[in-house]
Amino acid sequence: MSEWSGHAQIIQATQVLKNGGVVAYPTEAVWGLGCDPWSEAAVEKILCLKNRHVNKGLILIASEVSQFESLLRDLSEQQRVLFSGKQSRPTTWLVPDNGRAPRWIVGRHTTIALRVTKHPVAAALCDIFGGPIVSTSANPQSLPAAATGHKVEDYFGEDIDFKAPGEIGEAVRESEIRDLLTGGVIRPG
Repeated sequence: MSEWSGHAQIIQATQVLKNGGVVAYPTEAVWGLGCDPWSEAAVEKILCLKNRHVNKGLILIASEVSQFESLLRDLSEQQRVLFSGKQSRPTTWLVPDNGRAPRWIVGRHTTIALRVTKHPVAAALCDIFGGPIVSTSANPQSLPAAATGHKVEDYFGEDIDFKAPGEIGEAVRESEIRDLLTGGVIRPG
């Protein structure tokens, strides 16, 4: 648990998540929008805010690998080691979908996008929430991702339910996306 785990606004943000709301929060490189991945209504709200089609799928973040356990059950030991290994940059892994994630998270894909976040605010949200949350960049489709809390407000105003405190991390690009089965880079980080 981080220093943010006891922060009143982080506790409030996780209550919003648990109640089906959408929270904006800082991540390693940009601001993100998050919600409870098991709430179809909350995910639909994010998709509507971003003007994003459900078929595209969404990334889930967690503060530690164990929060993804049900989604990693069918991986080989070698795949688990690769997924759990230390990365030099924020890395989102495309993991084979084992059928345990909702279709509104997976989209039309045969994989699910998972990242263990090291950002203290994002990690605290996952810790207090008790598991993974949706993490998609805070921007309407085709516009640049918000790098500041003010830009989140410009994009979404009152349409988000809560904006967490904090600043983005020092990563200069959004997370690298890699295929767990092939190791191939889908999006450089």
